[in-house]
Amino acid sequence: MGEFELIARHFKRPSNRASLGVGDDCALITPRAGYQWAISTDLLVAGQHFFNDVDALTLGHKALAVNLSDLAACAAEPVAFTLALALPQADDAWLRLFAKGLFALADAHGCELIGGDTSRGPLSICITVFGELPLHQQSSGALLRSGARAGDDLYVSGNVGDARLALLALQGRVQLSADALAWARRRLELPEPRVGLGLRLRGLASAAIDLSDGLLGDLGHVLESSGVGAVVLADALRQTISTRQVFPGLGLSEQQWTELAFTGGDDYELLFTAAPQHRNAIEAAARDSQTPIQRIGHIRAAPGLQLLEADGKTLAPARASFDHFASA
Repeated sequence: MGEFELIARHFKRPSNRASLGVGDDCALITPRAGYQWAISTDLLVAGQHFFNDVDALTLGHKALAVNLSDLAACAAEPVAFTLALALPQADDAWLRLFAKGLFALADAHGCELIGGDTSRGPLSICITVFGELPLHQQSSGALLRSGARAGDDLYVSGNVGDARLALLALQGRVQLSADALAWARRRLELPEPRVGLGLRLRGLASAAIDLSDGLLGDLGHVLESSGVGAVVLADALRQTISTRQVFPGLGLSEQQWTELAFTGGDDYELLFTAAPQHRNAIEAAARDSQTPIQRIGHIRAAPGLQLLEADGKTLAPARASFDHFASA
């Protein structure tokens, strides 16, 4: 199977938003009047971001999910994406499953493939996603990392720590039952981008970021960009680790649970801030988008990050976040 047959068989679909799409040298696409583009790119490399034997269906889902998560953090509505795919070989069965997982998520969010490239090489997937944001006179309308203000509440969506727990178990560094591993592994390989919540946070949240490299490191980006500090309640965050709640008695120490919650990575949840007067509206946004959220602390004017236990003791986790080069 050649490159053009591969594209035609697995990735060419009718375009609704693009006047030119897959099959031309460029895609032509225009935002709606009064809107601007939000654009994000993520690269997934075999052995670095996923195991070489990962199921193609779930890999197709995750490849797009990590990009849609960036749009969610910016409160942008998904529109289209491009796909660059390097393959060791053109495996028709693998491609069929990969495309199925990819397009199932794309269709769920009305996001269409409008172009890309394929090549022979070590398995890697690069997606660029395009979203729309209303363009206001006073601002871009986007949620940014720089908007957090002293006194804001600090929230996280969904669950953190489960993906890292699955990774440690697959690496043989912790022991989990088969059921617990399957539960945690789903969070690692099938993250759910919080697009619905992100859209409903427009005009409510003051800042947001998606959690890809660990909560402490990603929160640090918000604090640095906003020129503020934060207090985070350790137990409130640990309680979001769903594997711990569903499978009690796994034998991990409190320190291990703490590290998972604060520095795990691969969560693809939203961390966001909002003024206290918006609490009822924030809870309504969570209900409307069917997304669980947890208030885990607050923003303060003093710089730095304070992690508190229920008894008032301060914690100091070993590391802040994952770094692709420092961890090499």
